[in-house]
Amino acid sequence: MLRIGALVSGGGTNLQAIIDAISQGSIPDAKIEIVISNSKQAFALERAAKAGIATKIISRKEYASAQQFDLALSGELISRQVDLVLLAGFMAILGPKFFEHFENKVMNIHPALIPAFSGPGFYGLKVHEAVLEYGCKISGASVHFVTAEVDAGPLILQKAVAVQEADTPVQLQKRIMEEAEWQIYPEAVRLFALGKLKVEGRQVSNSSRFKSDNRR
Repeated sequence: MLRIGALVSGGGTNLQAIIDAISQGSIPDAKIEIVISNSKQAFALERAAKAGIATKIISRKEYASAQQFDLALSGELISRQVDLVLLAGFMAILGPKFFEHFENKVMNIHPALIPAFSGPGFYGLKVHEAVLEYGCKISGASVHFVTAEVDAGPLILQKAVAVQEADTPVQLQKRIMEEAEWQIYPEAVRLFALGKLKVEGRQVSNSSRFKSDNRR
């Protein structure tokens, strides 16, 4: 069984998409073991509790350094024997220490087509505001493996979404969530669960021929 841990800070719509996919059998032989938030106000915690998933709050301000915070997060996930970590609106940057145990085992969904409109400062509505200000005709979402460099890990899946002339940032955000994020994030987790993802440098291959080393 694939044991999943999720890190959240906000509403948790992508977390809900994963919960639903697991309950519907779209992601086989998988279970979310723990949902951790750095904010006790995160509505994602309520989503997890409703689904019967254990939750925990680990706040950055409780630790003297970012490294200690990273170690607290990774320590909790390791204690739960987590195989895959999902960032679902997690508003904190993980440092190198976190990835010592979870290299190519952490996924994130970004609301744009990386490398466009990505990196430090591009999150939430800020991404969609920048897309509209630039006059883009398409945007979309990207699922990638996470590294210590923001939004720079190997890309797993991307999906384009058309930008409409009358779009506001909120409207564009909603459509990208519905047409891209909630589809490709569960699909990326499904591929990982089935052992179909192989990472070589920046390239992520998707084939049933590969046996993933990620769950050893």
